[in-house]
Amino acid sequence: MSTTVTMPQLGESVVEGTIGKWLVKEGESVARDQAVVEVLTDKADSEVPSPVAGVVSKLLANVDDVVKVGGGLFIVEEGAAPAAKEAPKAEPKAEAPKAEAKPEPKAEAPKTKNEIPPPPKEAPAAARNGGPGVIATGSGSPSARKAAREQGVELAALAKPSAAIAPAAPAPAPVAGPSGKKSAFQVPPYIQRAGDQVIPFSRRRRIIADHMVYSKLTSPHVVAVAEVDIQATSKLRDQHKDKLKKEGIGLSFLSFVCAATVKALSEFKELNARVLDDAYVLLKEINLGVAVDTPDGLVVPVIKGADNLTVKGIARGIDELAVKARDGKLSPDDLAGKTFTVSNPGRRGNLHGGAIISQPNVGILRIGEIKKRVVVVEKDGEDSMAIHPVMYLSLSYDHRIVDGVHANGFLYRIGELLEQGDFSI
Repeated sequence: MSTTVTMPQLGESVVEGTIGKWLVKEGESVARDQAVVEVLTDKADSEVPSPVAGVVSKLLANVDDVVKVGGGLFIVEEGAAPAAKEAPKAEPKAEAPKAEAKPEPKAEAPKTKNEIPPPPKEAPAAARNGGPGVIATGSGSPSARKAAREQGVELAALAKPSAAIAPAAPAPAPVAGPSGKKSAFQVPPYIQRAGDQVIPFSRRRRIIADHMVYSKLTSPHVVAVAEVDIQATSKLRDQHKDKLKKEGIGLSFLSFVCAATVKALSEFKELNARVLDDAYVLLKEINLGVAVDTPDGLVVPVIKGADNLTVKGIARGIDELAVKARDGKLSPDDLAGKTFTVSNPGRRGNLHGGAIISQPNVGILRIGEIKKRVVVVEKDGEDSMAIHPVMYLSLSYDHRIVDGVHANGFLYRIGELLEQGDFSI
């Protein structure tokens, strides 16, 4: 009995995968759940296992081919004997000279291949737009193709560097303005100048760019900003960070912000939602996406069931996912199912800013830098000045279903929890 294994859905928004490496050869036996092929996507790199024990009778794609979800990867024959036992049959290959008796038909093959290069240049775009199941991404050796793919460079450009950068690009066609008439604004064409460096989009950068544009065009973004005195949370962190460090857990301020966000999401359900065509859904599960920067670009791994975790549990989840993200070992499940996102751009010069919503969420919280500032403290009816650590938080929300009063109440609640240090470690 033969089983055809197809490209799985490796993430919510993933529609295709690139064959990175075959881990077995045709004719080799495999055990059930043994990894057979490494698949690369814009989200993560994953291994696809064999669902049954048997012999891999056929590989349906080559290294660097792009395969759509549902497209064939390989065929396994259950109960078949490994081809290794039939090694003596390799002798017939010695009859290759007989093939030379047909030089004329084979001589025309290269000419046909030489006529094909233009279409492969369009293959990646076709695959993104839902083209055929398997599309080759170029010619040349597998190592050369892989290097080109990882650098986001067309293989043809590697062969002809001068072709990689066009001296001038045609001006984009005018688009319709708000009135429906042709717009008077046009982006001027790019003209190459000495010292310019043109960097082709990598696979992941292209997906990120498309996602960001889609989100801005789809969701009417509104940004609200809050200033939060985190003195109480800072003291709570100081009390527990050394103990948790011995357990291998980093108790960062991000952990407290995430814990406060999860608590606020359970109270302001409009922020834990997604929009449908003519309705919206208040989601029961609270799965918190935490943006992580990696050498290959931004990824958003997800802490599942975050509302059932303490600050310690959230801190552990952040640490584990960050390590997997930077090591390139995130699984599709690690990246699926987020219902709200927290973004932490870093500590250097980041006062505050409005992040772009990660679809299909309706909100994203962006953490600003923490600085010691002079604040007014009220005690026993008297005001006094003190120096406390202060943080800015920015909430971007989708105004299609989230009203300002709810968004501001949600952001206020997060700040309130952080200012009170009201957490169970």
